[in-house]
Amino acid sequence: MKALSKVITVFALIGCLSAALLAAKKKAGTNDAADQQKRALHALDRLSFGPRPGDVQAVTAMGVEKWIDLQLHPDKIDNSALDARLAQYRTLHMSAREMAFDFPPQQVLKAVQDGKLPMPADPYRHAVYSANLLRYEEKKEAKQDQAALANVAANNTAASASAANSSPGAVTRPDMLDDNSRRRRNQTVDQLTLLDPPTRMQRILALPADQQSELVKGLPEPMRQALLNGLSPEQRETVLAMTNPVSVVDGEVQSAKILRAVYSERQLEEVLTDFWFNHFNIFLGKGADRYLVTSYERDVIRPHVLGKFKDLLVATAQSPAMLFYLDNWQSVGPNSDEALGIKQNAAQNRPGPRVRWANGPFGPHPVVYQPRPQQRPQAGSNPNAQPKQKRSGLNENYARELMELHTLGVNGGYTQQDVTEVARVFTGWTLQDPRDGGGFVFKPRLHEPGTKTVLGHKINNGGEGEGMEVLNLLAHSPATAKFVSTKLAERFVSDNPPPSLVDAMSKTFLKTDGDLREVMRTMLRSQEFWAPEAYNAKVKTPLEFVASSLRATQADVSDPLPLLYSLNQMGMPLYGMQPPTGYSNKGDAWVNSAALLARMNFALGLVTNKIYGTSFDLAKLTNSTQGAPGEGDPYQAQLKLEQVLLEGDVSAQTHKTIEEKIAAPSAEFGDGSQNSVNAIAALLLGSPEFQRH
Repeated sequence: MKALSKVITVFALIGCLSAALLAAKKKAGTNDAADQQKRALHALDRLSFGPRPGDVQAVTAMGVEKWIDLQLHPDKIDNSALDARLAQYRTLHMSAREMAFDFPPQQVLKAVQDGKLPMPADPYRHAVYSANLLRYEEKKEAKQDQAALANVAANNTAASASAANSSPGAVTRPDMLDDNSRRRRNQTVDQLTLLDPPTRMQRILALPADQQSELVKGLPEPMRQALLNGLSPEQRETVLAMTNPVSVVDGEVQSAKILRAVYSERQLEEVLTDFWFNHFNIFLGKGADRYLVTSYERDVIRPHVLGKFKDLLVATAQSPAMLFYLDNWQSVGPNSDEALGIKQNAAQNRPGPRVRWANGPFGPHPVVYQPRPQQRPQAGSNPNAQPKQKRSGLNENYARELMELHTLGVNGGYTQQDVTEVARVFTGWTLQDPRDGGGFVFKPRLHEPGTKTVLGHKINNGGEGEGMEVLNLLAHSPATAKFVSTKLAERFVSDNPPPSLVDAMSKTFLKTDGDLREVMRTMLRSQEFWAPEAYNAKVKTPLEFVASSLRATQADVSDPLPLLYSLNQMGMPLYGMQPPTGYSNKGDAWVNSAALLARMNFALGLVTNKIYGTSFDLAKLTNSTQGAPGEGDPYQAQLKLEQVLLEGDVSAQTHKTIEEKIAAPSAEFGDGSQNSVNAIAALLLGSPEFQRH
């Protein structure tokens, strides 16, 4: 519909929508206490990614308290339907080593090229390596050519400039296709899609490496889906990895997050997994973390979201993903053996070798090491001794974020001296060489010796045990109890939660040794959680908006990748927050004209089936068997959609605004046709009531 593409109504509504969102908390306080249906809606809004049609009635019939208790014990909930959707993503069950082998980064490709690693014999992996080795060579040559051209230009002579401009060696970016290459590639794809899947895959494997590397490069979505249709998960991943192996790893973990938010029956677990990942944030775009995010969420965050906070804290501290993200794996004590260049002594001068088990994304494995000698050289004892080159110095990144963002909070009573002392404590907490497992390991040679003082507590010289002592100290601090309780209350109750609620949650935290399930239970049984002023007081983040829109409209998602683009447009790429603060849970971070316009555009695209890989069926949504609901009578259509999408909880102002837009036939809304009804659905998804939860 022409008017939808121009989004005329969007611009008219943005101003009032922004004001309504920011004023939501003030208006909510005038509501009466919620009845059971409103309690069910409130519970679904806060503890899930939004209700689906019929969920409010189902929860009301079950009993809100019983539903909440079930959500607090997700292991009792059947999630087989979601598991079936996720089965296509093999990387979700891989270790980082397996992912790096199947979907090689540049470092692995270089090692194969240099003969340090063998070329895989398996035909699928062989094709992936062959195509990407060719791309690797092209990029290297392009870089060399660019450097040569830059040198020519630097000579600043007319002759050299002329030679550079006319040189046949001038190259385009190796990741771009010219028109002729694109046409040839598209013809190849058209021919391949006519074949049955087994024959198609055989033909793809038989293509020259240069054609394999270009097969899905910039391919339009319909052609891409036709090419992949009918292939097994491994075959589909292989075809995609021929062009960009890293994107397969990124795309699968991001796609799985969307599918879990939309289709998981264990909704509270998904909300909490998102919350705690954000609390202990890492960034997908930082080097090796591309291969570590999957195991970080799967093995570190998800298993602990309803367990003891200390266990979650220790798991994140020893996670390869966190060690890499905040650079603690490179931290070396200034007075450590490594920094002072002290060589490992002969066996007679130190205790015998010890064995400990390191754990990480590749599973537990034994690590043998020699303890540090007891005697250390005195300062100035050998002025001519030259320490060997340090691999790094003391890094305070993790120590600072551990206290500021993970435990005590910015006003938690620690000082810069505490940051430095904690950084000294965690020297030696590092990563084993990837060929030996790549997981967490404590290396005594990197550890800063001596006693430390943290928050007034003396930490005796104890190697790895020092870190465990500090984590235990922080996990049981009253400041941590208050900070964690505040963050949870901000997410589930309001941007400025009542101090009485935070105090009650903090007491439960300290009383139960940081039992997060019990802290949640305290919050969910509180008067503050169910207070009228808490109802609809939160603004949805982009992820919450997209997921709740898909759930509310019962849209079918066959390919989540285009939805990732929508989230990028809204400012929330999944796992894409670079600073350790994570994404904000407060509404003012998401309420601005550009963000609201992106949300409205998403709603319009969703209900008009303009988002590839996502299907919306208006008749299914409204249980309509004869054309569009309210066909010929847009007012009836509006009333029905208000009930379906918002349980009838629409303000008089929103109802009137939409009603005025459909009051008369126009090029913008038609005359009650299905297009105009779809537009009504989009406006309801973009309304202040739907933007809040």
